[in-house]
Amino acid sequence: MKTALTYLFILFVLFSKAQTGCTVKNQTFRENELFSYRIFYNWGAIWMAAGEASFGAVKAELNGQTVYHFTGLGSTYPKYDWFYKVNDKYESYADTLTFKPLRFKRESNEGGKYTYDDYVFNQRKKKVYTASRRDDKAMKYDSISITSCTNDVLTAIYYTRCLDFSSYKIKDTIPVIFVLDGEVFPSYVRYLGTEVIHSDLLGDVRCIKFRPKLIAGTLFKGGEGMTVWVTDDKNRMPVYVETPIVVGTIKVQLLKYSGLRNKLDCVVEKKAKPGK
Repeated sequence: MKTALTYLFILFVLFSKAQTGCTVKNQTFRENELFSYRIFYNWGAIWMAAGEASFGAVKAELNGQTVYHFTGLGSTYPKYDWFYKVNDKYESYADTLTFKPLRFKRESNEGGKYTYDDYVFNQRKKKVYTASRRDDKAMKYDSISITSCTNDVLTAIYYTRCLDFSSYKIKDTIPVIFVLDGEVFPSYVRYLGTEVIHSDLLGDVRCIKFRPKLIAGTLFKGGEGMTVWVTDDKNRMPVYVETPIVVGTIKVQLLKYSGLRNKLDCVVEKKAKPGK
């Protein structure tokens, strides 16, 4: 079962990881970067502000090693808990040079369903050792074989933000592999070029646009219905997402940000009118 917030992470993730190379140089983000988003739900002609999500990056210690600690949080506003309550926390620890995942943790409460995952990655053996629990069932332990380019859903966000998109052509599909719910999923993202969109926070923004192929779940439809826009500058900051769901539509808008590594260089300046 693919949960709602998981896809909010995947929608920021799947814009592009070619599996032929797994080494990038980070010129995109730094520790203490934080993004916050407001999530809107549409049913009929009404858009409702239903919840918020955030993504953050800091440095931490894991088994004596300095690592990146990525977090993703999401929840509905209390007044909508009766409809579909969400309270999720995602954490990932990754090597600071390669972004290869070392550990991934998820605790999710969505629509009355509880999900707990704790994944330990052994990159040398190309294995992931999993401990998972669903609702009130007993903990289940397993292992998964992976490739050297396999990510969890959080490390992939930061890894892919460091890639150079200038080598892709419009409508190119770029393969992606990720671990989710105890399985390895091959997928792809379709690159759609650049576009200027309006952000309530930033104004008119030049963005990279793409559509990830989603795996059908209880909330999201499978296929390429979701569209994602990220800033077309060195920050690759996710700005806006829109996607149909089984009933209605969801859109995600940037609410605030802090700790950018680079100058925000994607806002389109409005031309002065003649005589002004």
